Parts: sequence; structure tokens; C-alpha cells
Amino acid sequence: MMDKVVVSLINKHTLARDGLRELLSTDHDLDIKGISPDQGYLNIIDNDTPDVILVDIDYPTLQGLEISRKIKQSYPSSKIIVITPNFDNEELFETIKTGAVAYIDQKTTPKELISTIKLAYRGEYPINDSLMTKPKVAERVLKQFQDMVGMGKNMETITAPLTNKETQVLKQITNGNSNKQIAQLMGTSEQTIKNQISSILRKLNANDRAHAVVLAFKRGLISFDNMPPEQR
Repeated sequence: MMDKVVVSLINKHTLARDGLRELLSTDHDLDIKGISPDQGYLNIIDNDTPDVILVDIDYPTLQGLEISRKIKQSYPSSKIIVITPNFDNEELFETIKTGAVAYIDQKTTPKELISTIKLAYRGEYPINDSLMTKPKVAERVLKQFQDMVGMGKNMETITAPLTNKETQVLKQITNGNSNKQIAQLMGTSEQTIKNQISSILRKLNANDRAHAVVLAFKRGLISFDNMPPEQR
């Protein structure tokens, strides 16, 4: 039996949060956790390691976009879905810039939202479908990407540091532990460890686990004492 898809729902309104959680909970493949933006959501995400994060855009402040940016900066592999009251081209453009994988409005049915969550969980980008129907937005995205390349921006300079849990996982890797052993030691699921290792590899631009250990050692992310005698 596969693990449930852990979904964090960030919305400042308790009733909206509880209502949406109740609707989504009809699908037994999902494990829904409600979060208020004022609860220290980054720490909660670090503890829960959700597979998908739903963020309310929060009219009129659009605080949800800033929340999405902060989550993506701290957890680059996060699969964020932004929910808005009304579909808007400018919002779509700003949402794409946050790195969200989907942008949907509140007219979306629970069935469609559940489908979007599962697509995001499988590594797909439903936001691409939204982009394809908005050529002017697509043109702006392409132009911004070209400007970034023209300015010589290096993606490595904006890569987020490892989280505390990712550092712990990396230290366990240096001790030669398998994903299953690490999951048991850290009291979490093997799938969560796989997700964290994927994030570590992306952040370090490493080819595999061994390469990640070498790079982390060179960058001072782990100390010589963390490495077993045979690797020193």
C-alpha cells in the first residue's frame, strides 16, 4: 500500500481552511494538514515534509505569493499550488515567478483540485496548461528568462541552503545508511527520505549520493568527523 500524499494547506481563514480540508479528505489517498500563515509555516513544513503545498493567494494583500517565494527559497523541490478567487493574467505571471507548479481559481471543483494535487505529486506542472492558453503571459516569461541569461545570472547563487533535516539525512548518508535505515533512525517514511535526498542532490548539483557527500564536505556543510574511517 502506497503512502498517502501529504498536503499542507496554508490559509489564514479558519473556516476556509477547515472547509477545504474536509472536501479534500473525501479522497483517502490524501493526508490534509491545515496551516495558518501566522503559525511559523516554514518550521511546520520542515517537520511535516509535505508532498504538495496549497497556498491561498490572500486578497487583497497577495501575501500568498510572498509565502510561495519563501517556501520555494527554503525548499526548492516544493510542489506549490496557488489558489486564487479569480484567474488573472498578472497573477499568473507572478505565480510562475514564484516557482509554483499550478495556479487555479476557486471555481475549480474538489475533483479537479484533487486531480491537480496528484499531478503535482507525480512531478507534473499543470501551470504549463494555464500558460499555453495565455500567449502574452508566456511571452513575458520567455522575455524575463532571456534577460536573466543575458545578465549572466548563475543559478547556483540563488540555490537555497540545506534545511536542518536535509543536513541530518546527509550525515546519515556519510555513515553508509540506506534510505530505509535513515527513515527508521529519523522516525519518518522512506518516501520522505527519498524526497529529501532528491532535494539535496538538486541543491548541491550532485550526480548521486556519493558525489553529494564529497561536495558537502568541500563546502563545509558536514565535518570530517561525520565521515566514517574508510572514507577519510
